[in-house]
Amino acid sequence: MKYFVTGHLGYIGVHLVRQLKEAGHQVTGCDLNLFDGCAFDNIVKPDKEILGDFRKLKADDLKGYDCVMHLAAISNDPMGDLNEQLTYDINLDGSVQLAKLAKQAGVPKFLFSGSCSVYGKGAKLDLAEGDALNPVSAYAVSKVRVEEELSKLADANFIPVYLRNATAYGYSPMLRIDLVVNNLLACAHARGDIRIMSDGSPWRPLVHCSDIAKAFVYIAKADEKKVANRAINIGGNAENYQVKEIGDMIQQLMPDCSIVYTGEAGADPRDYRVKFDLLTELVPEFSLDYTLKAGIEELHRHFLKQRFSLDDFNADKYVRLRVLKHKLNLLAL
Repeated sequence: MKYFVTGHLGYIGVHLVRQLKEAGHQVTGCDLNLFDGCAFDNIVKPDKEILGDFRKLKADDLKGYDCVMHLAAISNDPMGDLNEQLTYDINLDGSVQLAKLAKQAGVPKFLFSGSCSVYGKGAKLDLAEGDALNPVSAYAVSKVRVEEELSKLADANFIPVYLRNATAYGYSPMLRIDLVVNNLLACAHARGDIRIMSDGSPWRPLVHCSDIAKAFVYIAKADEKKVANRAINIGGNAENYQVKEIGDMIQQLMPDCSIVYTGEAGADPRDYRVKFDLLTELVPEFSLDYTLKAGIEELHRHFLKQRFSLDDFNADKYVRLRVLKHKLNLLAL
């Protein structure tokens, strides 16, 4: 099979390229390479690489592929708030245009990397795909709008699927420490304490970045009639945690580190627990490779191996927002 992956040099994208190639597929990657020089470890390259903005692709670039897996985006809430219009230009308008090009090129499947952040401050706990959405950021709003627009393109010959990923964490060769689990563990290694900026009460559904990639691989080969034009939460029911539970788990691994509640972030409006029953129903062959405990232990080993330090923690390279602030000019078409 031939797969076209946007954002292939990202935190999740490098796992996806590796898994697709290990399965024997042919992979083309497209990435603007904004985070050049930010790698934490060696990465597996696709068979063909396009270093450029996915918004500049033409229909001819997508012809002959069995599936487009669209991960490229301004990739979290704080970065989305940095420049809301740019977030909508890339995440919404760019994504819809790419889907239209894929359909025009005859690509039968389009897997969109969405987010459980669309639930925002949930009206209740244990949210399923059919529950009300309450996005509280430009990033989350863009994800909702793309689902709405792509559903209009769906037909017998063009199958979009919307993967609403839980909050990502875990080791990746393109490491990020601006995600809650990774940040708390990195802080413990760098500073010797675990700094929680809220009161620790908000709920988060969590999923290892490699398991998100695995979900793309499995959904791409799932029964088309089952997954066509469906939003699917990506994660596991047992992997919903309060932020304070994450801190406790890290402290169990690193008992010399104390937990500090700084409160500097104030009340966090994002508070949601999510159900993942539909994923199991539609793609029964899929299962998570990681529990939170296993994922934290793996990342801990990599931090030790790489001698992750306070300098690494304070540097820009593993914090997407800091890097992006210096490169906003590259995102303007």
